[in-house]
Amino acid sequence: MSTLSEKILGAQAGSYVDCRVDRAYVHDGTGVLTLDAWKSMQADTLARPDRVYVLFDHIVPANNSVTAGLQHDLRLFAREKGLSFTDVGEGICHQLMGEGIALPGEIVVGADSHTCTLGAFGAFATGVGATDMAAIWVEGGTWFRVPETIAVNLAGSFSGRAEAKDLALTYVGRLSMDGATYRALEFVGEGVTTLSMDSRLTLSNLAVETGAKAGLFYSDDVTCNYLKEYGHKVHPQHPDECSYLRELYIDLEDVVPVVAIPPRVDTIKPVADLEGMPLDQVFLGTCTNGRFEDLDRFARIIRGKKVKIRTLVAPASRNVLVRATESGILQDLLMAGCTVLPPGCGPCLGAHQGVLGEGEVCLSTANRNFRNRMGVGGEIYLASVATAAASALSGSLACPKEVTG
Repeated sequence: MSTLSEKILGAQAGSYVDCRVDRAYVHDGTGVLTLDAWKSMQADTLARPDRVYVLFDHIVPANNSVTAGLQHDLRLFAREKGLSFTDVGEGICHQLMGEGIALPGEIVVGADSHTCTLGAFGAFATGVGATDMAAIWVEGGTWFRVPETIAVNLAGSFSGRAEAKDLALTYVGRLSMDGATYRALEFVGEGVTTLSMDSRLTLSNLAVETGAKAGLFYSDDVTCNYLKEYGHKVHPQHPDECSYLRELYIDLEDVVPVVAIPPRVDTIKPVADLEGMPLDQVFLGTCTNGRFEDLDRFARIIRGKKVKIRTLVAPASRNVLVRATESGILQDLLMAGCTVLPPGCGPCLGAHQGVLGEGEVCLSTANRNFRNRMGVGGEIYLASVATAAASALSGSLACPKEVTG
């Protein structure tokens, strides 16, 4: 019997397959490189322009005139070719593709490693380089070696202070940063039914931090109800009794708040072990934890209080920002002293809007804490939304008392 990756790609693990790509997308950074590669191929058309998306999110608004000029050229190209295009302030590419675009059973390819986020919908979603993406523009498809699959078998439900980000960091720590290289992760078990769509997106997002090609959930009632809000009628995917390369078992009740120690995502310790560590900045956002559920959880913890250090919040999309505004969450954040950034990637990649100074320490809800990522000489500790909120109020690393909502 077949794994979900094998079903979608239509072949058994280890096989090489040619596939049509259902959705292909780039952002303002990789889009510039893809356009250069496309031109070098002496192409003048795109095979499936209706399936190509250009989504500005990484360095928007532009941080200097060079960036602005490159973005201008890519804007003109997208408009000339009639591509689906989103500009400044619309949001992060993975989030936007997850707002009613990517669907179960599709092959989704993005010129960004965290494209695996969209596996939460039951799609085979993976990242490629700019040259491969240019070839997809030309041909409308690409090839894959069908990956072997590691099952992440989840039981129980969260209790106390833990949440999806803690689970994500926990499984990365157990698999290690190269423990699933060119494998697919498949999230299964009765514990999956307790996870919201936003939580699933967080778990799929970090799959690439183990070296995985993709991180997939089977679509179920949660998926169908989520996509119904965007006008899609989809059906659940039913898992087979298949043979996995390896199975990792995690009881959600055993998961505790954890933190990833720089410069590795897989160096995991309980927050309680480092409680009281001084911080200079807290950052809530990114394609990992910038969704409405995340902003809501953060706001519930800080409501009526004041943060003690600079706290940056970047909603993952304009839709998230609008919901936060309408619900009163945005006011809670502002009254607590947080700085709200435009929807997008913000300081995650160290380009603007929150770069660290040498020796500064940031607690971030992002997915990477590599050396110098957010600024030369700065250090990044990765944690959950609740831990970030508790720490912003404390001014130092703090374990959340509870997770509400």
